[in-house]
Parts: sequence; C-alpha cells; structure tokens
Amino acid sequence: VYVLILPGFGIISHICVTLTNNDSLLGYYGLILAMAAIVCLGSVVWAHHMFMVGLDVETAVFFSSVTMVIGIPTGI
Repeated sequence: VYVLILPGFGIISHICVTLTNNDSLLGYYGLILAMAAIVCLGSVVWAHHMFMVGLDVETAVFFSSVTMVIGIPTGI
C-alpha cells in the first residue's frame, strides 16, 4: 500500500517544479527522508503480518530482503 504513495510524491514534486519554473525543489532532502521513512514503516507493517503466519527464519529473512530490495529503487 505504501508503494502506491511514493510515485504520487514524485508526480507532485515534478508538478511543483514545473509550475514554479524553478530548477530545484525546496525541501528535496526532506522529501527523500520522508520516502525512506515510508519504506521503513511499510517494511515493519509487512513483517508484522508475516509474524502471525509463523514462517521459518530463512523464509522470513528472504521476504524481508525482497521487501527492502523493492523499496530501495522506489525511494530513489
């Protein structure tokens, strides 16, 4: 679910830059930190749901790693 909001942040950022005719975006680093926080919180929430399923350790590590790998390109 949180992955759906990240493209929205990018679209709104580009719209703001286009409408203001400015080459730089004020609060760029804050936007990056917010995206990173959403990815981290999304991973924690996802792991919370997997905790109740009762997966073994190797499977839990695999799914957690995949979640992080998917989140990194989305945040960049």
